[in-house]
This record gives sequence, structure tokens and C-alpha cells, in this order.
Amino acid sequence: MLSGEKILITGATGKIAFPIARRLAGDNEVWGAARLRESADRDRLDTAGVNPVALDLSTGDFSGLPDDFTYVFHAAVDPGTGDWTRCVETNAQRSGDLLHYCRAAKGFVFCSTGSIYGYQGNRPLTESDPPGVPLRANYSFSKVAAEAVCQWVARQYRIPLTIIRICSTYGPEGGAPADRLDAILARRPIRLHPDRPNNYNPVYEDDYVALGIRAMQVADIPPVVVNWAGSETVSAEEYCTYLGELVGVRPIFEYTAHAHTPLWPDVTHMHEVLGHTTVDWREGMRRMVRARHPELQLHSTDPV
Repeated sequence: MLSGEKILITGATGKIAFPIARRLAGDNEVWGAARLRESADRDRLDTAGVNPVALDLSTGDFSGLPDDFTYVFHAAVDPGTGDWTRCVETNAQRSGDLLHYCRAAKGFVFCSTGSIYGYQGNRPLTESDPPGVPLRANYSFSKVAAEAVCQWVARQYRIPLTIIRICSTYGPEGGAPADRLDAILARRPIRLHPDRPNNYNPVYEDDYVALGIRAMQVADIPPVVVNWAGSETVSAEEYCTYLGELVGVRPIFEYTAHAHTPLWPDVTHMHEVLGHTTVDWREGMRRMVRARHPELQLHSTDPV
């Protein structure tokens, strides 16, 4: 754990950044930057011991931020649902601007995405695999551009940087497994790619918090680029079946080429630079169900 540091977390109300900010706040001065359009968002950060600061990344105006942060975890994004130009300017150019603004930091983490990868068939994706054309093209391509911008800025100004390619996170705050759980409970089909099994390495909240903190600590020059996921591979078919057993509802699978291709990351490099995850995927899924649906009586399942 870090202690006695001054840390900036952007996108601090999000499902990944908020638990990281909350964990760090007990031993550090943590600033949580987000749009904070709702008073509840500011109150939530304040209750967690995080200093709330309103920031719209798209404006490029960082005047409300100090410039002496020792670490930065940059998770704020434009999701790419609107204008392409705004998306790439926010995610790529403004991220480069923020990296330069925080150039005194000992470690800066830029949150990219595993969805930048082009599908390589039924094998794990390594950090050297090329980008492709995903379903959410605006968002993913803006992250390809952002990686290039941030790497250039980091090298030019000698700023220690880690780029994490986020794969499948889940937990009390949500994530793809939580979305699929909701589909199971609603008896809606779960859309999966025909190239089965649809393998993933889902990472539970406890572990992605630890990996996020570690990513700040290992930031380097030249930048570290690493897949960010769980240590265990499990197919969506298998974990959805397990979730169905927990809640007593059989999942419905719908295989279609219009579904996102499986995002199966190679975590060899992650194990080398960030370490292994510790929460077994079944235990993580059980915790997620309990946290998100406390009204449900979970069925007993024997551990394997």
C-alpha cells in the first residue's frame, strides 16, 4: 500500500476508480476528480475520505487541480456514445495534457482497454497483438490514439507511466458479469460470440484495487504496457451457469456474430510486473451477487 502520498484519481465516481480512491484515502491525501453533476456523487467521495473536485476532462482546464501530485490514476473517459471528434480529443489529447500537467508525479496510470485488440481467434491476447475493429469503435480507437499520445508525452518529458489495458472487472460496483447476472434474473438472453467458449479473465474488486495501486508504483520510463485482468481464465458460459445456479435461474445463451468477440487476455506479463490475483472467481461471483442483490436467498453450490 501507498502511504503519505498526494494522489489524484480521475473518474473517481466510476466502478473502478472509486474503490481505489476509497482504499487509498485512509493513508494518503486523495483527490477525486469527476464531473460531480449530482450532489450525491460529491457526498459519496467526501464520506469515503476523498477530496472531491469537479473536473470535466473534455475542457482541458486543470486550473482547479494542484500540480504537485505524487501519483495519478487516470480513469476519466468519454464513453464514445456521441461525437467521434469529442471522444478522441477527450480520451487522447486531454489525457496527454493531464499527463504533462502532472509531470512531477512519481507514477501515472493511464486506463486503456482490452477492447482495442483485434480478435485473434481462440487464444489469449498479448500486449504485442495489434488493434482491430471492435463493436464500440469510437471508444476503442480513441484509446489506441490515447496510448500513443501518452507514450509520446511520457517519453518526451520523462514521466513514469503505466498503461493498463482493462479487461473484465466486476464486483459490488458492477461490471460485465453483473450485467449478465441482471439478464439472468430478468430471463433475458445473454448474447455471446459463436466462437465458443467465450473466455475471459474476470477480476474482482479486491484484486483490481490492489492491481491499480501496484500499477502506480511500477510506472516507468519507457512506459509499462500491461493487460489488467484476473489470473484465472473462465468462460462466460461457465460463470453465467454458476451465477444461474446461485440464484436458481437457468441462463439463456444466444450466440450471434453481432456479439462482442471474447476478450481473453494473456496475463503472463501482468504476473511479472503486477503480481497474481487472489480471489477465486466463484467466490468473487458469490460476493457480487450478495452485494448487488441482498434480497436473494442464494442456493448452495459445492466448490470445485
